[in-house]
Amino acid sequence: MRWLRAIFHRQPATAAPLPRPETPVCVIGDVHGRLDLLEELLARIALQPDHDLARLVFVGDLMDRGPDSAGVLARVHALHKATPDRVICLMGNHERMLLDFLADPVRHGPRWIANGGSETLTSFGLSPWARRQSDAALHDLAEALRAALTPARIDWLTTLPLIWQEGTLAVTHAGADPAVAINAQTPARMLWGPRRREARQRSDDIWVAQGHIIVKTAHAQDQRIWVDTGAWRSDRLSSAWVTPKGLSFINISGEK
Repeated sequence: MRWLRAIFHRQPATAAPLPRPETPVCVIGDVHGRLDLLEELLARIALQPDHDLARLVFVGDLMDRGPDSAGVLARVHALHKATPDRVICLMGNHERMLLDFLADPVRHGPRWIANGGSETLTSFGLSPWARRQSDAALHDLAEALRAALTPARIDWLTTLPLIWQEGTLAVTHAGADPAVAINAQTPARMLWGPRRREARQRSDDIWVAQGHIIVKTAHAQDQRIWVDTGAWRSDRLSSAWVTPKGLSFINISGEK
């Protein structure tokens, strides 16, 4: 019974101090084709102190579901090319699905197209896949998308990292297993999230910022920073503004 008493008398874990980077870091939630909200967010970021020193870290899922994936991809790629040390985009599961579609249209096309890929195709002026189309039609669609994306943009998407870290702040698309060291996370966990319930808090001093899971409002809890507020359906795009002075959130709402 001693072990049972120890469980009931264990003190709750105390969260590690929030990260305080030397220069601002803005972690931007899942954009999902909402170029309108992204432009508003970038304008708001430009009003922040030391905005010209800030690193912009996109958590991935730039595309799919929303109306202008083509525009978002072009905008973020251009930002990255202009200042690659300051604009970082991580790979999300939707970028992974698009690349899988290009690699094997018949095997991966139906899943991607059903999960927002059809909106991405439309944004590039391509007709979405229909159930009765042949394998050859899927291959043709993949080739048309490949041409629309351009080789340079495909190369960029292919090399997107799964994680960005500075000090005690780490960013991945779908978070990180709190029971595993941050440098030992699997690609599947960082792209798709947990398959089972995980311990709520890390035992180290790392705070993990993530998208992927839609929350009503961006917030920080249990060494996690949540920034996906479902822009494509909620009309709200959120980001975390992390500075030497602390953590705040920049939220854009397209609601009228």
